[in-house]
Amino acid sequence: MRRILVLTHTGRTEAVSVALEACELLRANGLTPVMRADEAAEIRANQNCDHLDVEVLGQDVGLNGIELGMVLGGDGTILRTAELVRGSSVALLGVNLGHVGFLAESEKADLESTVQAIVQRNYTVEERMTIDVQVFSGGQRRAHTWALNEAAVEKAERERMVEVVVEVDARPISTFGCDGVVMATPTGSTAYAFSAGGPVVWPEVEALVMAPISAHALFARPLVVAPTSTMAVEILTRTEARGVLWCDGRRTVDLPPGSRVEVTRSSHPVRLARLTHTPFSERLVRKFELPIVGWRGPAGDASQPATSETPVVGHVNVVEPPRNVAPLLPEGPELPR
Repeated sequence: MRRILVLTHTGRTEAVSVALEACELLRANGLTPVMRADEAAEIRANQNCDHLDVEVLGQDVGLNGIELGMVLGGDGTILRTAELVRGSSVALLGVNLGHVGFLAESEKADLESTVQAIVQRNYTVEERMTIDVQVFSGGQRRAHTWALNEAAVEKAERERMVEVVVEVDARPISTFGCDGVVMATPTGSTAYAFSAGGPVVWPEVEALVMAPISAHALFARPLVVAPTSTMAVEILTRTEARGVLWCDGRRTVDLPPGSRVEVTRSSHPVRLARLTHTPFSERLVRKFELPIVGWRGPAGDASQPATSETPVVGHVNVVEPPRNVAPLLPEGPELPR
């Protein structure tokens, strides 16, 4: 029996409707949908839906009996689900019901074809790096958590900056006042770190990113460090400004002055299912709707002149100058020899 875990945002009517449709499609194709007990109960109660035919996770089956997790929602729903399956072999396949949906693999309109791909096992699985996050204060470890996207140290009070010193591999880099510092994975480079001015890192690149937020400093540039490095942010005690740690925008820890946050690569990745082998560059362009009008593509043979058959994206006519002709310069006074 092939079991597919269906997870969604039960507070959204659209998400519930898509979840019901997904469960029906899975059943019709011989697969068994599984839901969390609370989500199944909410759907039955709010939608007056007695025909929801699913098994219940933790009662009828455990994570070790799940083939795939089908997540219906935006990136936030996928991040919430990652908390559930991390440490297991279950991969997540996201169906975007949100806005950008950078972690999602398909859209709501493609739900039927997505189910068919699951039925035929036409998907691959990739592992995404996560980070291990520790908080120290007074020489004691106060918290230990993780993140798929980022760990963000932010100011706790709107009217006051937080004073920090950033560190890489047990060596200080710089001290400054700021609104915060984001420490991200390649997956998180297109999320909060991207908004803070950090670089976009391809998922295949093994690296960690540190990006200051609105720093008052001459040197406060985003850093890309080795995956074996340890990044740290300390809240200085020269002011009474407090900070707060957010991991994936979900888990939070208060940071009084003197607190220290250490981030390293975790040994437990999150697995994401992919339906296509679309290059990350293409996904980047599509999700952010980046302008690419005028792109001509790689030249097949640089020694051959361009022809009228050369494809041009966006139907832009590119007129090339005659070859081997010196450019005409405006006439001017003759220079002395």
